[in-house]
Amino acid sequence: MKNKDHLKLSDVGEFGFIARLARIFNQHLPKDVTGIGDDCAVLPWKGSQKLLVTTDLLLDGVHFLKEKISPRDLGYKALAVNLSDIAAMGGRPLWAFLSIALPVETELSWSKQFLSGWKSLSRKTQVGLLGGDTTRTTRAMVINVAILGEAQQIYIKYRSAARPGDLVAVTGQLGSSEGGLRLLLNKESKESSGRDEEFLLRHHFRPQPHLKEGYFLAHQPEVGAMMDISDGLDSDLRRIMESSACGAEVYLEKLPVSPALQRCSQKYGWSLEEVAAAGGEDYCLLITIGSEGYPDLDRRYRQKFRRRLHLVGRITGKKGKLVYLKDGRRVILQKSGFDHFKS
Repeated sequence: MKNKDHLKLSDVGEFGFIARLARIFNQHLPKDVTGIGDDCAVLPWKGSQKLLVTTDLLLDGVHFLKEKISPRDLGYKALAVNLSDIAAMGGRPLWAFLSIALPVETELSWSKQFLSGWKSLSRKTQVGLLGGDTTRTTRAMVINVAILGEAQQIYIKYRSAARPGDLVAVTGQLGSSEGGLRLLLNKESKESSGRDEEFLLRHHFRPQPHLKEGYFLAHQPEVGAMMDISDGLDSDLRRIMESSACGAEVYLEKLPVSPALQRCSQKYGWSLEEVAAAGGEDYCLLITIGSEGYPDLDRRYRQKFRRRLHLVGRITGKKGKLVYLKDGRRVILQKSGFDHFKS
């Protein structure tokens, strides 16, 4: 067994590293401040209104492939993935800050297109860009975004609110972004690209933050825990399990997947279940629902958004235990969700 002083990030993983930060820095926070451990920090602001703060780092070669994504799509995506954190807390985004490190040989036309993509989503969501920082990099391009948002204190949703017996649901299809990433890395797919491939690539390049859905669900009493699916259902459900001290079951046959992903999985020999369960960057919402309240909540959700809430599992009392089932039989997945220090 390794001495704790000699452990590496690859030994503890991203979750373990964040947990260590939380233990150090959360213990002396004021009672009305929520720090490390959720999709946003929560700060006192205007009476019952709380200020939400989130930040995300995007690195070329890790979060995006500069040579395979247009600058317009990258600008859009950089804002979208951060807005998704505000959606996960049930808030409304207000302002954004952008810091970016670029190689000096970057063409001005690239930056113009990047900002054009950002602005298209900024206008749509009415989130103003207030500032940030710029610098040069001698290696990989780095993009860092911070978002400020607001939410009523009584409606903020946290990862720690799941309870045994709750149902687990998602607000959108799973695995399409992962399918798009696989196509980018698959030389074979370039020779046979069609509508299905275009669909998956669009979902990878231009994720849609579920802001309206998050705001609506935050106001529904049946909803317990909520977060966005950024690292994959497998990873993000484990975060809810850790915060809520519970376990979960996931029903693989119920995972919502697009027909395009089904056909591409068959075409390229992907495991559809693993792509859906472990693939990241879908940016729909993952929620837990009191079991008695699901039918009425689903009805109200359908009325508002013209689509259903997809039930995918159940919360259990088996702390830390995530079990995958298919037609009632246990299944072991070969691929797990994304972890920055282990993947």
